[in-house]
Amino acid sequence: MTAATLQSPLLASDSPLDERQKSVVVRVSEAERAGILALPTDDPLDPKRRARVEATRGEMFGQATAITATWLRNETELSVVSDRLASGGFDRVFLVGAGDSLAVMIGARMALELMLGLPCEPVQSLDFAYYQRHLVTDRSVVIALSSSGETTRTVEALLVAQNVGALTIALTNTVGSTLDVESENTLLISATRVGWPTQSSSAALALLLRLAAQTGVARGTAGAAELSAELAQMPALIERVLEDNDAAIAAIARAEAQRTMFLFSAGGPSWAAAIIGAAKVKETSPDHALEIQVEEYHHYNSQKPGEPLFVFAPTGPSVPRAVDTGRDALRYGGQLYAITTVGETAFTDIAATVIELPAVAEVLSPLLFVVPAQMIGYHVGMAKFAAAEAELNA
Repeated sequence: MTAATLQSPLLASDSPLDERQKSVVVRVSEAERAGILALPTDDPLDPKRRARVEATRGEMFGQATAITATWLRNETELSVVSDRLASGGFDRVFLVGAGDSLAVMIGARMALELMLGLPCEPVQSLDFAYYQRHLVTDRSVVIALSSSGETTRTVEALLVAQNVGALTIALTNTVGSTLDVESENTLLISATRVGWPTQSSSAALALLLRLAAQTGVARGTAGAAELSAELAQMPALIERVLEDNDAAIAAIARAEAQRTMFLFSAGGPSWAAAIIGAAKVKETSPDHALEIQVEEYHHYNSQKPGEPLFVFAPTGPSVPRAVDTGRDALRYGGQLYAITTVGETAFTDIAATVIELPAVAEVLSPLLFVVPAQMIGYHVGMAKFAAAEAELNA
Protein backbone atom coordinates (compact mmCIF):
# COMPACT_ATOMS: atom_id res chain seq x y z
CA MET A 1 0.00 0.00 0.00
CA THR A 2 1.24 3.49 -0.81
CA ALA A 3 1.30 6.44 1.59
CA ALA A 4 -1.58 8.02 -0.32
CA THR A 5 -3.87 5.00 -0.04
CA LEU A 6 -3.05 4.50 3.64
CA GLN A 7 -4.66 7.88 4.33
CA SER A 8 -8.09 6.26 3.98
CA PRO A 9 -9.67 5.66 7.42
CA LEU A 10 -11.35 2.60 5.94
CA LEU A 11 -7.96 0.92 5.64
CA ALA A 12 -7.17 1.28 9.35
CA SER A 13 -7.21 -1.70 11.71
CA ASP A 14 -10.66 -0.78 13.04
CA SER A 15 -12.15 -0.41 9.54
CA PRO A 16 -15.60 -1.93 8.94
CA LEU A 17 -14.33 -3.33 5.63
CA ASP A 18 -12.99 -6.85 5.25
CA GLU A 19 -9.59 -7.56 3.69
CA ARG A 20 -11.02 -8.12 0.21
CA GLN A 21 -12.87 -4.80 0.35
CA LYS A 22 -9.75 -3.02 1.58
CA SER A 23 -7.78 -4.38 -1.39
CA VAL A 24 -10.45 -3.00 -3.72
CA VAL A 25 -10.01 0.47 -2.19
CA VAL A 26 -6.23 0.33 -2.62
CA ARG A 27 -6.47 -0.70 -6.26
CA VAL A 28 -9.03 1.95 -7.16
CA SER A 29 -7.20 4.72 -5.27
CA GLU A 30 -3.91 4.13 -7.06
CA ALA A 31 -5.58 4.18 -10.49
CA GLU A 32 -7.54 7.32 -9.67
CA ARG A 33 -4.41 9.14 -8.55
CA ALA A 34 -2.75 8.43 -11.89
CA GLY A 35 -5.75 9.97 -13.66
CA ILE A 36 -5.61 13.11 -11.51
CA LEU A 37 -1.94 13.64 -12.38
CA ALA A 38 -2.86 13.57 -16.09
CA LEU A 39 -5.34 16.47 -15.91
CA PRO A 40 -4.70 19.63 -18.00
CA THR A 41 -2.87 22.63 -16.59
CA ASP A 42 -4.10 26.21 -16.09
CA ASP A 43 -2.00 27.53 -18.97
CA PRO A 44 -4.42 29.83 -20.88
CA LEU A 45 -3.66 27.91 -24.10
CA ASP A 46 -3.17 24.42 -22.66
CA PRO A 47 -3.71 22.10 -25.68
CA LYS A 48 -5.02 19.19 -23.61
CA ARG A 49 -7.66 21.36 -21.96
CA ARG A 50 -8.55 22.93 -25.30
CA ALA A 51 -9.09 19.52 -26.90
CA ARG A 52 -11.49 18.58 -24.12
CA VAL A 53 -13.36 21.88 -24.33
CA GLU A 54 -13.77 21.55 -28.08
CA ALA A 55 -14.99 17.95 -27.71
CA THR A 56 -17.55 19.13 -25.16
CA ARG A 57 -19.74 20.87 -27.73
CA GLY A 58 -20.70 17.75 -29.68
CA GLU A 59 -21.41 15.80 -26.51
CA MET A 60 -23.41 18.68 -25.08
CA PHE A 61 -25.60 18.84 -28.17
CA GLY A 62 -26.00 15.05 -28.11
CA GLN A 63 -27.69 14.96 -24.73
CA ALA A 64 -31.20 14.16 -25.93
CA THR A 65 -29.92 11.14 -27.83
CA ALA A 66 -27.88 9.97 -24.83
CA ILE A 67 -30.89 10.24 -22.51
CA THR A 68 -33.16 8.28 -24.83
CA ALA A 69 -30.50 5.59 -25.33
CA THR A 70 -29.98 5.35 -21.57
CA TRP A 71 -33.68 4.86 -20.91
CA LEU A 72 -33.92 2.15 -23.57
CA ARG A 73 -30.81 0.38 -22.33
CA ASN A 74 -32.19 0.09 -18.82
CA GLU A 75 -35.82 -0.88 -19.44
CA THR A 76 -35.48 -4.32 -17.87
CA GLU A 77 -33.27 -3.29 -14.95
CA LEU A 78 -35.44 -0.25 -14.22
CA SER A 79 -38.42 -2.56 -13.80
CA VAL A 80 -36.46 -4.82 -11.47
CA VAL A 81 -35.15 -1.99 -9.31
CA SER A 82 -38.38 0.01 -9.21
CA ASP A 83 -40.36 -3.07 -8.18
CA ARG A 84 -37.83 -3.75 -5.44
CA LEU A 85 -38.06 -0.19 -4.15
CA ALA A 86 -41.86 -0.25 -4.32
CA SER A 87 -42.06 -3.48 -2.33
CA GLY A 88 -41.36 -1.61 0.91
CA GLY A 89 -39.20 -2.48 3.87
CA PHE A 90 -36.82 0.44 3.34
CA ASP A 91 -36.60 3.45 5.62
CA ARG A 92 -34.05 5.77 4.02
CA VAL A 93 -32.19 6.41 0.77
CA PHE A 94 -28.64 7.76 0.56
CA LEU A 95 -27.67 9.37 -2.77
CA VAL A 96 -23.90 9.19 -2.94
CA GLY A 97 -21.53 10.93 -5.32
CA ALA A 98 -18.79 13.52 -5.76
CA GLY A 99 -18.51 16.53 -8.06
CA ASP A 100 -21.06 16.51 -10.88
CA SER A 101 -22.34 13.17 -9.59
CA LEU A 102 -23.34 14.76 -6.29
CA ALA A 103 -25.04 17.59 -8.20
CA VAL A 104 -27.04 14.99 -10.14
CA MET A 105 -28.18 13.47 -6.85
CA ILE A 106 -29.28 16.89 -5.60
CA GLY A 107 -31.25 17.41 -8.79
CA ALA A 108 -33.00 14.03 -8.45
CA ARG A 109 -33.74 14.22 -4.72
CA MET A 110 -37.14 15.90 -4.85
CA ALA A 111 -38.55 13.48 -7.43
CA LEU A 112 -37.21 10.45 -5.59
CA GLU A 113 -38.61 11.57 -2.24
CA LEU A 114 -42.04 12.31 -3.68
CA MET A 115 -42.27 9.06 -5.63
CA LEU A 116 -40.63 6.67 -3.11
CA GLY A 117 -42.20 8.19 -0.02
CA LEU A 118 -38.84 8.01 1.76
CA PRO A 119 -36.29 10.57 2.91
CA CYS A 120 -33.54 10.73 0.28
CA GLU A 121 -30.30 12.40 1.29
CA PRO A 122 -27.60 13.46 -1.19
CA VAL A 123 -24.25 12.89 0.52
CA GLN A 124 -20.70 13.57 -0.59
CA SER A 125 -18.95 10.21 -0.92
CA LEU A 126 -16.25 10.88 1.67
CA ASP A 127 -18.75 12.13 4.24
CA PHE A 128 -20.92 9.07 3.74
CA ALA A 129 -18.07 6.57 3.98
CA TYR A 130 -16.28 8.16 6.93
CA TYR A 131 -18.84 10.12 8.92
CA GLN A 132 -22.31 8.73 8.20
CA ARG A 133 -21.67 5.01 7.96
CA HIS A 134 -23.20 4.52 11.42
CA LEU A 135 -26.56 5.52 9.94
CA VAL A 136 -26.63 2.78 7.31
CA THR A 137 -28.56 -0.41 8.03
CA ASP A 138 -30.00 -3.35 6.11
CA ARG A 139 -33.12 -1.23 5.62
CA SER A 140 -31.18 1.49 3.81
CA VAL A 141 -30.91 2.02 0.07
CA VAL A 142 -27.62 3.42 -1.21
CA ILE A 143 -27.54 4.74 -4.76
CA ALA A 144 -23.98 5.55 -5.86
CA LEU A 145 -23.05 7.41 -9.04
CA SER A 146 -19.67 7.47 -10.73
CA SER A 147 -19.29 7.75 -14.49
CA SER A 148 -16.02 5.86 -14.51
CA GLY A 149 -17.16 3.50 -11.79
CA GLU A 150 -13.71 3.92 -10.25
CA THR A 151 -14.04 7.03 -8.06
CA THR A 152 -12.31 5.90 -4.87
CA ARG A 153 -14.50 7.57 -2.24
CA THR A 154 -17.69 6.52 -4.06
CA VAL A 155 -16.47 2.92 -4.24
CA GLU A 156 -15.63 3.09 -0.53
CA ALA A 157 -19.11 4.39 0.21
CA LEU A 158 -20.70 1.53 -1.69
CA LEU A 159 -18.50 -1.02 0.10
CA VAL A 160 -19.60 0.40 3.47
CA ALA A 161 -23.22 -0.07 2.42
CA GLN A 162 -22.48 -3.55 1.09
CA ASN A 163 -20.86 -4.46 4.38
CA VAL A 164 -24.05 -3.91 6.41
CA GLY A 165 -26.45 -5.45 3.91
CA ALA A 166 -28.00 -2.27 2.51
CA LEU A 167 -29.53 -2.42 -0.96
CA THR A 168 -26.86 -1.02 -3.29
CA ILE A 169 -27.65 0.48 -6.69
CA ALA A 170 -24.86 1.73 -8.93
CA LEU A 171 -25.14 4.20 -11.78
CA THR A 172 -22.14 4.18 -14.09
CA ASN A 173 -21.10 4.48 -17.73
CA THR A 174 -18.65 1.64 -17.40
CA VAL A 175 -19.58 -2.02 -17.63
CA GLY A 176 -17.26 -4.14 -15.50
CA SER A 177 -16.08 -1.19 -13.41
CA THR A 178 -15.57 -1.66 -9.69
CA LEU A 179 -18.82 0.13 -8.88
CA ASP A 180 -20.70 -2.10 -11.33
CA VAL A 181 -19.15 -5.32 -10.04
CA GLU A 182 -19.56 -4.52 -6.35
CA SER A 183 -23.16 -3.27 -6.50
CA GLU A 184 -26.24 -5.47 -6.15
CA ASN A 185 -27.96 -3.67 -9.04
CA THR A 186 -26.49 -1.51 -11.80
CA LEU A 187 -28.13 1.03 -14.08
CA LEU A 188 -25.87 1.74 -17.04
CA ILE A 189 -25.54 5.19 -18.60
CA SER A 190 -25.15 5.43 -22.38
CA ALA A 191 -23.05 8.58 -22.71
CA THR A 192 -19.57 9.61 -23.77
CA ARG A 193 -17.02 11.72 -21.87
CA VAL A 194 -14.36 12.72 -24.36
CA GLY A 195 -15.04 16.34 -23.45
CA TRP A 196 -15.85 17.68 -20.00
CA PRO A 197 -18.87 15.88 -18.51
CA THR A 198 -22.21 16.96 -19.94
CA GLN A 199 -24.33 14.12 -21.30
CA SER A 200 -22.96 11.68 -18.72
CA SER A 201 -24.50 13.90 -16.02
CA SER A 202 -27.79 14.68 -17.75
CA ALA A 203 -28.34 11.05 -18.77
CA ALA A 204 -27.70 9.96 -15.19
CA LEU A 205 -30.16 12.54 -13.89
CA ALA A 206 -32.76 11.48 -16.46
CA LEU A 207 -32.24 7.86 -15.43
CA LEU A 208 -32.83 8.65 -11.76
CA LEU A 209 -35.94 10.64 -12.64
CA ARG A 210 -37.21 7.67 -14.67
CA LEU A 211 -36.50 5.38 -11.71
CA ALA A 212 -38.45 7.74 -9.45
CA ALA A 213 -41.43 7.88 -11.83
CA GLN A 214 -41.54 4.11 -12.36
CA THR A 215 -41.31 3.44 -8.64
CA GLY A 216 -44.09 5.94 -8.06
CA VAL A 217 -46.30 4.19 -10.61
CA ALA A 218 -45.55 0.82 -8.99
CA ARG A 219 -46.45 2.22 -5.57
CA GLY A 220 -49.57 3.99 -6.82
CA THR A 221 -48.16 7.35 -5.80
CA ALA A 222 -50.39 10.28 -6.72
CA GLY A 223 -49.09 12.14 -9.78
CA ALA A 224 -46.64 9.41 -10.83
CA ALA A 225 -48.26 8.70 -14.20
CA GLU A 226 -48.35 12.40 -15.02
CA LEU A 227 -44.72 12.81 -13.99
CA SER A 228 -43.73 9.89 -16.20
CA ALA A 229 -45.58 11.35 -19.19
CA GLU A 230 -43.97 14.77 -18.74
CA LEU A 231 -40.55 13.23 -18.34
CA ALA A 232 -40.91 11.52 -21.72
CA GLN A 233 -41.06 14.97 -23.35
CA MET A 234 -37.82 16.20 -21.81
CA PRO A 235 -35.31 15.07 -24.50
CA ALA A 236 -37.12 17.18 -27.10
CA LEU A 237 -37.18 20.15 -24.72
CA ILE A 238 -33.45 19.80 -24.06
CA GLU A 239 -32.79 20.00 -27.81
CA ARG A 240 -34.86 23.19 -27.90
CA VAL A 241 -32.94 24.72 -24.99
CA LEU A 242 -29.63 24.03 -26.72
CA GLU A 243 -30.72 25.43 -30.07
CA ASP A 244 -32.55 28.48 -28.71
CA ASN A 245 -29.87 29.68 -26.28
CA ASP A 246 -26.52 28.84 -27.87
CA ALA A 247 -25.93 32.24 -29.44
CA ALA A 248 -27.12 34.23 -26.41
CA ILE A 249 -24.92 32.32 -23.98
CA ALA A 250 -21.92 32.60 -26.32
CA ALA A 251 -22.42 36.39 -26.33
CA ILE A 252 -22.51 36.47 -22.52
CA ALA A 253 -19.28 34.48 -22.37
CA ARG A 254 -17.53 36.84 -24.75
CA ALA A 255 -18.68 39.82 -22.70
CA GLU A 256 -17.30 38.26 -19.51
CA ALA A 257 -14.17 36.68 -20.97
CA GLN A 258 -11.80 38.88 -18.95
CA ARG A 259 -13.31 37.95 -15.59
CA THR A 260 -11.42 35.67 -13.24
CA MET A 261 -14.31 34.76 -10.91
CA PHE A 262 -17.74 33.46 -11.90
CA LEU A 263 -20.58 33.00 -9.39
CA PHE A 264 -23.52 30.61 -9.70
CA SER A 265 -26.55 30.64 -7.41
CA ALA A 266 -29.84 28.77 -6.96
CA GLY A 267 -32.07 27.14 -4.39
CA GLY A 268 -34.10 23.94 -4.26
CA PRO A 269 -33.55 21.32 -6.96
CA SER A 270 -31.93 23.90 -9.26
CA TRP A 271 -29.00 24.01 -6.85
CA ALA A 272 -27.75 21.15 -9.05
CA ALA A 273 -27.46 23.55 -11.99
CA ALA A 274 -25.44 26.07 -9.97
CA ILE A 275 -22.97 23.38 -8.90
CA ILE A 276 -22.58 22.09 -12.44
CA GLY A 277 -22.19 25.60 -13.86
CA ALA A 278 -19.34 26.38 -11.48
CA ALA A 279 -17.76 22.99 -12.18
CA LYS A 280 -17.79 23.56 -15.96
CA VAL A 281 -16.08 26.95 -15.64
CA LYS A 282 -13.39 25.41 -13.42
CA GLU A 283 -12.88 22.59 -15.92
CA THR A 284 -12.87 24.63 -19.12
CA SER A 285 -10.94 27.70 -17.95
CA PRO A 286 -7.95 28.59 -15.75
CA ASP A 287 -10.15 30.74 -13.52
CA HIS A 288 -12.21 30.50 -10.35
CA ALA A 289 -15.92 29.73 -10.06
CA LEU A 290 -18.09 29.40 -6.99
CA GLU A 291 -21.58 28.09 -6.32
CA ILE A 292 -23.53 29.72 -3.49
CA GLN A 293 -27.15 29.13 -2.53
CA VAL A 294 -29.50 32.08 -2.89
CA GLU A 295 -30.02 32.23 0.88
CA GLU A 296 -26.35 31.89 1.81
CA TYR A 297 -25.46 34.66 -0.63
CA HIS A 298 -27.00 37.18 1.80
CA HIS A 299 -24.98 36.15 4.85
CA TYR A 300 -21.71 37.55 3.49
CA ASN A 301 -20.41 40.14 1.05
CA SER A 302 -20.55 37.38 -1.53
CA GLN A 303 -19.87 39.30 -4.73
CA LYS A 304 -17.19 41.78 -5.71
CA PRO A 305 -17.47 44.59 -8.29
CA GLY A 306 -17.49 43.37 -11.87
CA GLU A 307 -18.06 39.70 -11.06
CA PRO A 308 -20.82 37.97 -13.05
CA LEU A 309 -23.53 36.06 -11.20
CA PHE A 310 -25.69 33.42 -12.90
CA VAL A 311 -28.94 32.77 -11.01
CA PHE A 312 -31.01 29.65 -11.82
CA ALA A 313 -34.59 30.12 -10.69
CA PRO A 314 -37.47 28.31 -12.38
CA THR A 315 -40.89 29.68 -11.49
CA GLY A 316 -41.49 28.45 -7.96
CA PRO A 317 -40.69 29.13 -4.30
CA SER A 318 -37.04 30.16 -4.84
CA VAL A 319 -37.84 33.09 -7.16
CA PRO A 320 -38.40 35.84 -4.53
CA ARG A 321 -35.09 35.10 -2.81
CA ALA A 322 -33.36 34.79 -6.16
CA VAL A 323 -34.66 38.28 -7.02
CA ASP A 324 -33.23 39.59 -3.72
CA THR A 325 -29.93 37.99 -4.70
CA GLY A 326 -30.03 39.65 -8.10
CA ARG A 327 -30.70 43.07 -6.62
CA ASP A 328 -27.77 42.68 -4.25
CA ALA A 329 -25.58 41.57 -7.14
CA LEU A 330 -26.21 44.96 -8.75
CA ARG A 331 -25.70 46.75 -5.42
CA TYR A 332 -22.27 45.11 -5.15
CA GLY A 333 -21.41 46.32 -8.66
CA GLY A 334 -21.66 42.91 -10.30
CA GLN A 335 -23.45 41.63 -13.37
CA LEU A 336 -26.61 39.51 -13.17
CA TYR A 337 -27.70 36.84 -15.62
CA ALA A 338 -30.96 35.05 -14.85
CA ILE A 339 -32.01 31.63 -16.09
CA THR A 340 -35.71 31.17 -15.42
CA THR A 341 -39.00 29.88 -16.83
CA VAL A 342 -40.57 31.36 -19.93
CA GLY A 343 -43.08 34.01 -18.91
CA GLU A 344 -41.42 34.69 -15.55
CA THR A 345 -41.03 38.48 -15.32
CA ALA A 346 -39.40 38.81 -11.89
CA PHE A 347 -35.91 39.36 -13.36
CA THR A 348 -36.82 41.55 -16.32
CA ASP A 349 -35.76 44.87 -14.78
CA ILE A 350 -32.60 43.70 -13.01
CA ALA A 351 -30.83 41.13 -15.19
CA ALA A 352 -28.46 42.04 -18.00
CA THR A 353 -29.80 39.00 -19.86
CA VAL A 354 -32.68 36.66 -19.07
CA ILE A 355 -32.50 33.13 -20.47
CA GLU A 356 -36.00 31.62 -20.61
CA LEU A 357 -36.52 27.85 -20.52
CA PRO A 358 -39.72 25.89 -21.23
CA ALA A 359 -42.21 25.54 -18.39
CA VAL A 360 -42.07 22.12 -16.72
CA ALA A 361 -42.87 20.80 -13.27
CA GLU A 362 -40.19 22.08 -10.88
CA VAL A 363 -39.45 18.52 -9.81
CA LEU A 364 -38.20 17.86 -13.37
CA SER A 365 -36.68 21.30 -14.00
CA PRO A 366 -33.10 20.37 -13.03
CA LEU A 367 -32.90 18.26 -16.18
CA LEU A 368 -33.47 21.42 -18.25
CA PHE A 369 -31.59 23.89 -16.06
CA VAL A 370 -28.31 21.95 -16.01
CA VAL A 371 -28.12 22.44 -19.78
CA PRO A 372 -27.54 26.24 -19.83
CA ALA A 373 -25.19 25.73 -16.87
CA GLN A 374 -23.09 23.43 -19.06
CA MET A 375 -23.36 25.84 -21.98
CA ILE A 376 -22.05 28.71 -19.86
CA GLY A 377 -19.00 26.66 -18.92
CA TYR A 378 -18.33 25.60 -22.49
CA HIS A 379 -18.67 29.07 -23.95
CA VAL A 380 -16.60 30.67 -21.18
CA GLY A 381 -13.85 28.17 -21.96
CA MET A 382 -13.93 28.96 -25.68
CA ALA A 383 -14.06 32.72 -25.03
CA LYS A 384 -11.03 32.40 -22.75
CA PHE A 385 -9.04 30.61 -25.47
CA ALA A 386 -10.02 33.30 -28.00
CA ALA A 387 -8.96 36.07 -25.62
CA ALA A 388 -5.63 34.37 -24.87
CA GLU A 389 -4.93 33.93 -28.58
CA ALA A 390 -5.75 37.57 -29.26
CA GLU A 391 -3.38 38.69 -26.52
CA LEU A 392 -0.63 36.40 -27.82
CA ASN A 393 -0.99 37.76 -31.34
CA ALA A 394 -1.35 41.43 -30.36
